[in-house]
Amino acid sequence: MPMFQPSKRNGVVVAGFDGSGDGQVLDLDTAVKDGVLGGVAGGGIIGAAVGEKLDLKKMIEELDLPEIPSVFICPISLETMQDPVTLCTGQTYERSNILKWFNLGHYTCPTTMQELWDDSITPNRTLYHLTYTWFSQKYSLMKKRSEDVQGRVRELLETLKKAKGQARIQALKELKQVVAAHATARKTTVDEGGVSVISSLLGPFTSHAVGSEAIGILVHLELDSESKTNLMQPTKISLMVDMLNEGSVETKINCTLLMEKLMEEKEFRSESISSHRLLVGLMRLVKDKRHSNGILAGLSFLRSICLHKQVRSLIVSIGAISQLVELLPALEPDCLELALFILDTLSSLPEGKLALKDCANTIPNMKQV
Repeated sequence: MPMFQPSKRNGVVVAGFDGSGDGQVLDLDTAVKDGVLGGVAGGGIIGAAVGEKLDLKKMIEELDLPEIPSVFICPISLETMQDPVTLCTGQTYERSNILKWFNLGHYTCPTTMQELWDDSITPNRTLYHLTYTWFSQKYSLMKKRSEDVQGRVRELLETLKKAKGQARIQALKELKQVVAAHATARKTTVDEGGVSVISSLLGPFTSHAVGSEAIGILVHLELDSESKTNLMQPTKISLMVDMLNEGSVETKINCTLLMEKLMEEKEFRSESISSHRLLVGLMRLVKDKRHSNGILAGLSFLRSICLHKQVRSLIVSIGAISQLVELLPALEPDCLELALFILDTLSSLPEGKLALKDCANTIPNMKQV
């Protein structure tokens, strides 16, 4: 049986059977320079422990990267190894995982299923160092970007307090892009009083150009009770309803999402949504088959509205039942579930039951779903 020969070089053993010809040893600089690990800029190793010592587990959790070099992954758990150890076969595993394997009575290598001629495990310090270095660089870059984002958010909020016209619109556009892309930006916007600043821009004389960008920001933020109450002012709701009817598809969806979020507030009053114009605009969004995300957002909002008994008769009066019935065969499962709930709720009213009965396609379309 070929014996495993550990490399004497400062490298990471990926496979290492003596004489097999399959062994590959990665020394740190070569691994990075040749792109074996991928995604580490600069073509070399940056010291892993510069300044404050970072915790590997914390870095892994906070980065939550979708792609990680396979050499860092434990073959048992398929998770990043934080305490890698190597068996006599040359295969490396997370210490806790391989010990569990042994405790189950297995004395084989999980990857190769070879019987072990030596049951000792050797800490793979080189692989640990390489893993730590790779995550440290990623983490440091993330932190720097985070700091840059925080600074830019503060600058944009200051601009919004003073700017008017096109400068205000441009600042809103940039802030919307930043908060959509970065959790740090969303938190900073809230912490720096950005919700109040942006909400103050919404009113009876707000242009749709400003309103659509402002709502596009607010829909991404965590709103407290006070912020929601402020946004429920009639003039602000009226602006959202106007944009629900006349804005772009993105704006219509954002208005829908924001108004539904406001409905979560305990102080929400059904009068805010008892609007013929709101419901007509919402049904237009639901019937727009070109944009499935709009259909889902619209139906979700309509379902929330249906929970308010005072508004159900108004929904029936705009012909929502027949319109929803016509949509049923083409709806995706998640949208279909919402539509059926709405129809069931509206049919609890005498006029709703009659509308469902009078719709010629009720039975044929129901059979299809």
